Amino acid sequence: MRSRILAVAVDCHDAESLARFWSRALGYEEIRRWQDDKGVEYVNVGTDEVCMLVFQPVGEDKVVKNRLHLDLAPEDGTQADEVARLTELGARVLSDDPDLPWVVLADPEGNEFCVLPPREVG
Repeated sequence: MRSRILAVAVDCHDAESLARFWSRALGYEEIRRWQDDKGVEYVNVGTDEVCMLVFQPVGEDKVVKNRLHLDLAPEDGTQADEVARLTELGARVLSDDPDLPWVVLADPEGNEFCVLPPREVG
């Protein structure tokens, strides 16, 4: 027996806005909005074939580095092109150490993620 990842949940202040950023960043279509029994509205993006991101509103601010983050690689273009595209969407560069193969960015709510060089698929 094993489990599979259904979704990665992301705490945020503005689920709608952050879902829009990540939809554009990853080329995902919005799946659905739903409310829990307490009336909190969530926004899911992704597809049934790929892991979804679930944006869930919380009242607390982010105060420390993420314990889990996403690593992205461009499907076409260069790493620098992808970093530029993501910053145009609202991300900001946190670290671009020339001795490391990744660039650390933060999404509009400060959640860290990395952009690596393109990878061959297959």
